[in-house]
Amino acid sequence: MSQILVAGIGNIFKGDDAFGVEVVQRLAQSPLPAGVKVVDFGIRGIDLTYALLDGYDAAILVDTARRGAAPGTVSIIAPDRHSADTVAPGDFFLEPHDFDPAKVLRVVETLGGGCQRILLVACEPETFGDGEMGAMGLSPPVATAVDEAIKAVERLVGDLLREQRSLETESA
Repeated sequence: MSQILVAGIGNIFKGDDAFGVEVVQRLAQSPLPAGVKVVDFGIRGIDLTYALLDGYDAAILVDTARRGAAPGTVSIIAPDRHSADTVAPGDFFLEPHDFDPAKVLRVVETLGGGCQRILLVACEPETFGDGEMGAMGLSPPVATAVDEAIKAVERLVGDLLREQRSLETESA
């Protein structure tokens, strides 16, 4: 059976950075297919690193990403899987409460772990809050995008499960 991790990433104290956390908290309240685990990782990059080493077939990360689009724009991104070639010695020093998704993926790949598929459901942020501590709460366009992101994650989970069943049928 396929094992899929849906990982919410973000800092709830930094405005739109809480997007991934909000999406997975809402997803966790819905029934999900067997083999799908939804986890709010927040800013705990080291915890996500260990989770990705646990043998998931696929991972869907949910986070904000500045891509130059209008705030609230949801994108599906397949991260570059060859980034492990550029692991720096400092990449292995993961701070427990400092989150750099690209660094996490490089470390996981270098340690021989990783999923067959990693996808990112990203939302263009409007703001990460003002001042030193930021501000809680999503901006209106990002709050509106939460439902779209949930639908995107559900669609991706369905696609990944169908792909896995197809592969299992072919090998049988």
